Amino acid sequence: MTQKITKPHRSPAATARAKPVAGRSDQRKKMGPRGEAPSRSASMRERKPAPAAAGSERKNKPFRYGETSARPDESPDQRAAKARRSKAPPRSRDGAFGGGKSAAAASRGPRAVKPEGAAPRSRAAAPRDGDARPRTNASGVPMRASRVPETKAAARRRDGAPASKPGGRSASAGAGKAARPSANSKRRPPPAQSREARSVAVAKKPHPARVASREREESREAAPREVSIQQVRRVKIDANSDGQRVDNFLLKHLPGVPKSHVYRLLRSGQVRVDGGRVKADRRLVAAEEVRIPPVRMADPREAIRPPDRVLDELRESVVFEDDHYLAINKPDGISSHGGTGQLYGVIEAIRAWDKYSFIELCHRLDRDTSGLLLLAKSRPALLRAQSAFREGDLTKRYFALLSGKWKGEDRDVDAALVKVRLGDVSHVQLDEDGKPSKSRFSPRAKFQNAVLCEVEIFSGRTHQIRVHALALGHPVVGDAKYGERAVNHPFRALGLKRMFLHSHFLQLPASGEFPKLLLNAVMPDELRDFLAVLERKK
Repeated sequence: MTQKITKPHRSPAATARAKPVAGRSDQRKKMGPRGEAPSRSASMRERKPAPAAAGSERKNKPFRYGETSARPDESPDQRAAKARRSKAPPRSRDGAFGGGKSAAAASRGPRAVKPEGAAPRSRAAAPRDGDARPRTNASGVPMRASRVPETKAAARRRDGAPASKPGGRSASAGAGKAARPSANSKRRPPPAQSREARSVAVAKKPHPARVASREREESREAAPREVSIQQVRRVKIDANSDGQRVDNFLLKHLPGVPKSHVYRLLRSGQVRVDGGRVKADRRLVAAEEVRIPPVRMADPREAIRPPDRVLDELRESVVFEDDHYLAINKPDGISSHGGTGQLYGVIEAIRAWDKYSFIELCHRLDRDTSGLLLLAKSRPALLRAQSAFREGDLTKRYFALLSGKWKGEDRDVDAALVKVRLGDVSHVQLDEDGKPSKSRFSPRAKFQNAVLCEVEIFSGRTHQIRVHALALGHPVVGDAKYGERAVNHPFRALGLKRMFLHSHFLQLPASGEFPKLLLNAVMPDELRDFLAVLERKK
């Protein structure tokens, strides 16, 4: 039966000191505060003291310093030690709370100064050889002469030997046996081995993320620093700048200056063309003179230089070049130009070749899209290409692998697109008030759960193919922005590590002094190998 306790708990010591209450039974007196049997310590305290010897009767008064109360079982040495302790109040190590040292400490004299370089000594160690006086504590009580056994590590420290081996075990414990390496030594090499030696020892290809991080660090080291231009510049317009807008001209000659500041200079009238004010959309004419005010800009002598690996890769990707244009088969993973989060792109890398006096992009490709990218080597060639892209006079086709089972033949998508920005992230979506866009999807090969389509675009909007494919219900395989992870996962398990979108055909009609331009770019090996895998799984 469980007893319910309603009274506050008291410790056994408080119960022993409490006076007996009238009306309590003897059994209740012997029980503890919770009803259990009294403990052994409480029973010992309730016992009456044994009668003391004659002349040593205990006194029922408070203890005072200088007084002693002998017990019958005390030895003469113990009574003497108690008498010494009662002569002075206890003190701390620095002599406080007593006005100074104890009598035993004062009798030992000043403390000896430990010689420099001496080994540390344990407090509980035995007296030194030749020391006849027994060691005592701070109260003067003699300490036991028994010595604490010295450990092997302490003995080695005293002898000046190292405490343990580099492997983590002690030197004596590993005598005659091979030292077992510790858990940390298995994960990393000894500190004496340099990082270069470890990288040479481990013949492993570095992770692409580490390579990209290393390239970003190298590019940051060569990042442009700001300098102050203290004088006005006057630039003559040549053939390469003929027909260019004045705002684009200023952005080119003022690298590192924000666009908002460039347009502020135009609105305030600090930028002049042949002495007069101009608006941002004013087209420049050859032989005109542009006044550029002093502004704070980046030093052009320290332009960002892409890594040599990127420069060599782009040199090998050139598929066409003449006096007017340069065409490359752009690899995936490289942006067309630098921008937010991108220190460099294709245009910055080609300019780093130091081969062309003028080189500009005629159009752009997404970072994860591979294929034909056209660049102009002169201002007239750039204007001709931009006019063809704007008017839709060119032919441009892509290869895209779409997920799902395709029904029917060619499909046309004519849906306006608009770019929406949410914070630092932007995406494109269908909108009736957006820019008109049209794409034609023609199936070329059908697989178990995918279809290879040739896509012809009649307008060059951002993410046009990707958004139109999503509108058809067949997103591009590997598209992490507009696709779904559950759809992309099976293809990634088969070996596809990128978005399957490749620009393979570009045609520009003849115009004036420019002949007809017909370009082709073969599909990368990784995409062709993946199509072979899908063909085997049919």
